[in-house]
Order: sequence, then C-alpha cells, then structure tokens
Amino acid sequence: MSDSRREFLKKSGLLGARVLAGGGIVSAQHQGHMHPQPPEPPKPEQPAKQEAPTKKETPAPRVAIPSQTSANVPIETPDVPKLPFTLDNGVKVFHLSAEVVKTTLLPGMREMIGWGYNGSVPGPTIEVNEGDRVRITLHNKLPEATSIHWHGIEVPPAMDGVPFISQPLIEPGASFTYEFTLHQHGTFFYHSHGAMQQMMGTIGLFIIHPQTPHTPRCDKDFGLILQEFALLPNNPVPNTLKMEFNWLTINGKAGPATTPMIVRQGERVRLRMVNLGMDHHPMHMHGHQFYVTGTEGGRAPETAWYPGNTVLVGVAQARDVEFEAVRAGNWMLHCHLPHHMMNNMISMVGQNMGGADEAQKKQVPGYPQEMVMIMDKEVAKPQTYGLPAGWTASMMGMMTLVRVLPPEEYDEVQRRIREGS
Repeated sequence: MSDSRREFLKKSGLLGARVLAGGGIVSAQHQGHMHPQPPEPPKPEQPAKQEAPTKKETPAPRVAIPSQTSANVPIETPDVPKLPFTLDNGVKVFHLSAEVVKTTLLPGMREMIGWGYNGSVPGPTIEVNEGDRVRITLHNKLPEATSIHWHGIEVPPAMDGVPFISQPLIEPGASFTYEFTLHQHGTFFYHSHGAMQQMMGTIGLFIIHPQTPHTPRCDKDFGLILQEFALLPNNPVPNTLKMEFNWLTINGKAGPATTPMIVRQGERVRLRMVNLGMDHHPMHMHGHQFYVTGTEGGRAPETAWYPGNTVLVGVAQARDVEFEAVRAGNWMLHCHLPHHMMNNMISMVGQNMGGADEAQKKQVPGYPQEMVMIMDKEVAKPQTYGLPAGWTASMMGMMTLVRVLPPEEYDEVQRRIREGS
C-alpha cells in the first residue's frame, strides 16, 4: 500500500474503524465485494509542522463532528422522492406506476411531457437492504405496453423484465408483480426495457445497503441520475429519435435548478452517479480529490480504488466516489463535455448580449459565445441560502453544487431546510 493511500485511509477512519457484525453472509460470487477487515490502529500522529503563511488560501483542517454509529446512512436524492413501502409478513411491498409526467427542467422554460414513475422523472428512489425480500407491483398507466428491468440486480429469470423472453408485455391498464430476495449491495437502478421509453425518462435509483456497513463510514450518501433530452422548438415532448440533446439534467433538473448537496465540513461523503442516456459523462468535482469505490457491479475491493477528480460515467453504468470534505466552499460537480455545461444548445439566431459597444463586438469573428443568465430568485430554496449574488450565471446544463459548509453555516442551512424557509 502506498504512503498516500495509507494516509488517505488513516484520515478516513478505515484503520481501527469498528465494524458491526452482519446479519448474514453474501453468496460466494460476491465475496469480492466485501470490504477487507481494517488493520490494526495506527500510531498517534505527530503535530503538523508549522509553515510560514502564504497569500494563497490553505485547506481548512478537518473539523470535529459528533461521534456517530457505523450504521448505514440513508440515501439522499435531491429533487427526487423516495418510494414508500409497506410490510407484508416481512416482505417489503412497493407500488410503481408507469405514467405520463409533466415536469419543468428549469424555472421559466416550457413544460416537458415525459414518461416516468409515480409522477416523477426520474422515478422515485427504492432504498432497501441486503437480505430483504421485495415485492414490486408495476401498474401500467402508459398508452403502450411496458416492463421493468432491475439493472445489475441478480433476480430469477421470470423477474428480469425482458419482454417476450422473461415475461409477457404489461399492457396498458394492466399490472405485473415482481418479487425477489436481494443478496447484493451497491448502486443499482431500474428502467423500462423499451429503449425509446428510456429516452422519455423511465429510470429510477435502486439502492441496496450492505448488511455490514462499509468502512470507512460515510456521513453523507447522495444519489444522482444523469439524463439528457432533445426538446425541439414548440414541442414539449422529447424527440427520442434525435441523436443530439439540448437539455442535460441531474435528478430531472438542469442547472441552476439542481438542488445543492449540503455537507458539513469534515464529513466523509459518498456520491453515487448513474447514467442512462446516449452519451458518456466525465463527471468532474471541484475543490477535492476523491476515490472511485464502486460500480454498477457493487463495492470494489479497497485495493482496486483509484484517485481522481473526474470519473467517466458511461451509458448504463454507475460510479461511486468517496471523499473527505475538508475544504469549505461551494464546489461544482458537473459533466465536463462543453455542450453539457449549457442549456438549450440548439442553433440560435440574433443572440443579443447588450453593451454600449455592441456594434464593435459583432465585428469579432465568433462573437458571441458566452451565454450568461442570472436567475438567483427563480431557483432560490433553503439549500441555496448564503450563495453569492449572481451564482446562477455559472450553473447550466448537467451541473450541481456540493456545498461544504463550516459548522455554523451548515447548521443555519439545515435549520432553513427543516423550516422550509
């Protein structure tokens, strides 16, 4: 193990971390997903050497946070609801309705008419535990037949959701019940097994927590779905035949309407990113380095983790990254494809940028290129409290924020979230 990796794990709490006893053992083919037992506790670290101050801002030290148990942390999916369930003799019972959904990707833009589940595009998040038995009934309220595939989850053939191969199509007005026991853990998702229906928005997260919580423990766990839509002028229905897309979203919203993720400085954070579209997305995070710790196949062994600040989330893939949020600030998380950092990227005529010397500017080949739009008030919510004026001008397309806040600011934002102010 390299010194840099060992230092990262020391700070993350892997060495000497306590692990709760699991309620069962995963099957043999998944033993590679089990995290290795932590080695012996490290020796106390020596005080850091004092250095002369510089003009540049230095990283803030890790802030002490209240001690917590090592239980799994509930997933947070900004802008997307969770799917409720009931219990029937120990079985978790869910109901999904595939239906037409009217939504807006950005305040002020016209309404988009997509297809999703339970009134949401993407559909609500299913959050369960390894070892659970689940029963999920799909009610088809669409005008055509459909089915659901459980992407990456190992289920009996009759539950796989492939029309004509594993099950008959679910006709409009009909229902079909899927039932299976979960013996995996990780970041998975569900989606229609009709390709064109997928491009209308039919996808949702399916998060399975492990019986034995992972170490190092994460204090925050966020789930993000990456999607893209082609909305032609004067048509609110996505064009699923088009190969280029002018609206790129995270959890059904385009920047700056995406709700920021709120993190207390010093917390350890996991981001789960899932992509179901036509393009791969190199997702880049500002301000911190992270480790890639999992894929759509589940948790990776610690020896396979690798560092970075940009991770390619390919089509039909999931990527989990984890990092120590030690640097306070409002840090962007976004796809780095240039057109994916903009909204409504279609050919435009007569873009007016204003200014007293407009005539002279127009003599420059290529002008204009920057498209600045400030809409702080239109997207204001508790999670945006304290952001600098004009912050929305830099937020377009497949973009969101990870807000790493000092304790006082974090507590104030959380208070506003609780009160809805």
